[in-house]
Amino acid sequence: MRIITTLGAATFAVLLLPSSSYAQNSATNRSPLLEQVAACRQITSDAERLGCFDRAAGALDAAERQGEVVVVERGQIREARRQLFGFEIPSLPPMFGRDDPAERIDAVETTLLSAGQGLDGKWLFRLADGSEWRQIDSDPVRFQNRTGMEIRVRRAALGSYLLTAGRSRAVRVKRQ
Repeated sequence: MRIITTLGAATFAVLLLPSSSYAQNSATNRSPLLEQVAACRQITSDAERLGCFDRAAGALDAAERQGEVVVVERGQIREARRQLFGFEIPSLPPMFGRDDPAERIDAVETTLLSAGQGLDGKWLFRLADGSEWRQIDSDPVRFQNRTGMEIRVRRAALGSYLLTAGRSRAVRVKRQ
């Protein structure tokens, strides 16, 4: 199980990889290592607080160096969400921080690399962002099939997606 926690309003997150020595704190969804760092703030004696911070930071640093903890910046999380747009992965929100509606991606805009029809007459669109989308509706698709054409893929009703190529009508698609 992977867990991401954020430290205050900072622009980074900590992703814990599976480990028997680092169990999830179910009450707060925070890493025990991060909880140790936060707990040090409660110590009133300067010397004891510094010692606590040194121990907790050392444990966090050692876990990161051993691959038990991975530090991920918020921008990296946004990019991962963008790259995974269109894939239905039920465990994604817990892995990638709090499910903030402001962080949700509802559409991506990119350009067309290539498009072609399969034997079934349905189109496969290969986009510049590396994604591939296959037509799932049966309506005819009319657009100028040229590399570099602007493409927009957006969320639609009931978990479906619509792709618009240039000024063409929207085509119902599924991520491949």
